[in-house]
Amino acid sequence: MEARAIAKYVRISPRKVQIVANLIRGKNVNEALAILKFTPKKSARLLEKVVKSALANAENNFDMDRDNLYVAEVYANQGPTLKRWRPRAQGRAYPILKRTSHIGVVLRERE
Repeated sequence: MEARAIAKYVRISPRKVQIVANLIRGKNVNEALAILKFTPKKSARLLEKVVKSALANAENNFDMDRDNLYVAEVYANQGPTLKRWRPRAQGRAYPILKRTSHIGVVLRERE
């Protein structure tokens, strides 16, 4: 049995989310939330929301025990990129790529 939550179109680069996601992969839910609470990165706050959402799904929809749950999968896939242009010298334009992420968390119960 597994519970999942996905946050789509989050305005942060997936590369930045991967750094924090690697910290919590395989950890118990309570330990993962503690790590995210004290990690000083924007992606930690975003991941914390997704983990809490998956935890609520597990408890309310599947009647899973919070103490037995662990973070089985956590991923940050690339979403659509917003393309913007910055003016440069001599009439040139320089592209700015504002990347987005789809952040997903899967929780499972330990046997």
